[in-house]
Amino acid sequence: MPPTLQVLGLSAGAALLLGRYATAYSLGLFATTTILFFAQLIAYQAWAIVVYPRFFSPLRHLPTPPDGGFFMGQTKRILREPSGMPMRDWVENLPNDGLIRYSVWFQERLLVTNPKALGEVLVTKNYDFAKPYHFRNSLGRILGIGILLAEGEEHKIQRKNLMPAFAYRHVKDLYPTFWSKSRELAQCLSTASKATAPPSEKTDNADQDPEKVVVEHAPGVIEVGNWSSRATLDIIGVSGVGQDFHALQNPENKLNQTYRSVFNPGRTGRILQLLGIFLPFWFLKRVPVKRNHEMNDASSYIKQLCRDLIGQKRKAMAEKERTDVDIVSVALESGGFADEDLVNQMMTFLVAGHETTSTAMIWALYLLCKHPEVQAKLREEVRTKLPSLDEDVSAAEIDNCHYLQAVCSEVLRLWSPVSLTLRVADKDTSINGQFVPKGTTIILCPYAVNTSTHLWGPDAMEFKPERWLDADGKSNNKGSADSNYSFLTFLHGPRSCIGQKFAQAEFACLLAAWAGRFETSFEEGSKLATSEPPEIKGGITAKPKGGLWVKLKELDGW
Repeated sequence: MPPTLQVLGLSAGAALLLGRYATAYSLGLFATTTILFFAQLIAYQAWAIVVYPRFFSPLRHLPTPPDGGFFMGQTKRILREPSGMPMRDWVENLPNDGLIRYSVWFQERLLVTNPKALGEVLVTKNYDFAKPYHFRNSLGRILGIGILLAEGEEHKIQRKNLMPAFAYRHVKDLYPTFWSKSRELAQCLSTASKATAPPSEKTDNADQDPEKVVVEHAPGVIEVGNWSSRATLDIIGVSGVGQDFHALQNPENKLNQTYRSVFNPGRTGRILQLLGIFLPFWFLKRVPVKRNHEMNDASSYIKQLCRDLIGQKRKAMAEKERTDVDIVSVALESGGFADEDLVNQMMTFLVAGHETTSTAMIWALYLLCKHPEVQAKLREEVRTKLPSLDEDVSAAEIDNCHYLQAVCSEVLRLWSPVSLTLRVADKDTSINGQFVPKGTTIILCPYAVNTSTHLWGPDAMEFKPERWLDADGKSNNKGSADSNYSFLTFLHGPRSCIGQKFAQAEFACLLAAWAGRFETSFEEGSKLATSEPPEIKGGITAKPKGGLWVKLKELDGW
């Protein structure tokens, strides 16, 4: 983004000087300022777009994709394809030593591709790189400036104070909650799969603004994302903030509807996101369009809900020694957060804690439908090693389902819920020996790294849960890759996902309950059954476009 205010200040100063000391060259303060402003802006853009990247950038010698335009670079392809897909192609086919350079909207970007370079960005030099300013502000409206978006010392303090709430010894106490909600999901699915009235859905082929296409579906066919989102919202409600939102029983509840609106930005929302590259956030959020009103209303409602819950918990803490086992209660007991800080953390938990796992469930059921032999093997293990769905399970019993853990890991490898994330060099630094100037955008792309044949072997694009099992059938943490950095779904280091153990346990419980109780197959005539790869809808997370509609056959004996 050009330094508009600085250019304007220089233009006004020069116009004043011309008006005082060289009147023959002055056209008046306003006219002279305007002419100088646009002249400098054009010169700056010519320098930034044409001259600097080709002749002066320290990154100009790095490998660059061959399909870029002279001015627009790879912008057209980035806009045309789902997020992360171009990077998957470049990592696979463009020789590099850990860094690939490309440009989007006239801005240089560095794609990090190998474990050594990833280790520097994520661990050894992680605080050299920050979330982009516009990214932090736009997401902060709904996520709050919690641990996901905090930077520097603020992030270190928040992570230290939250670690006890996400330690595995505490997550083990939450398995009964995960299983209880998984059982409730199965009960709801049983009822929905027997429904006689055919469901319909407004697809996102169009948008929120124009008229939407209504697609009719056969009786008993359900949409996975709708149910998984409601289940994970209930789970993060009970285990994260100590409040059951009852989204499974009542999909019309306000919080569920609020998040459905947030996660479907519509054409206007996508245009605003695009303009965020060029225009300041304070201006964009004041543009009088429906999307901004929706986001403001959503932010206000979620913040007030969080404040009310924290107030209730503080009152409960004053009346008894031990509060609940949910994450916010543990954070409150630590004494490390003011109430407004906890509001930000709760906002982060509510979004990150349910949308990502919900998306993982969509891809898990998609892959199990594509690979019925894996689904059958998974069902056999679940029914053999776990008690009936109506009984309670322990953390040890779920963790002992090694094939279940392998399936979950392989789903998260192939279809990471978040396809890529961004960083900006916060100061002059280096990656893998390459000087990286301050302000350079860094791209970390799980879609590309997780499926690279250079890291995972020639079968990297295949769905093979067995790669996560040792010869004795026990789970391993690396899959078939040599380095932990080959698996980027949860990132690594101080900025890794603090809720990784929570998410993995929740995912395993939900998938075990679903696969153990139902045989799942694609809706008849579904394009997803034959399309390779599936068409993807962009957003906070990456999902199949139009949703995943499946048939359920309820099985007896478990």
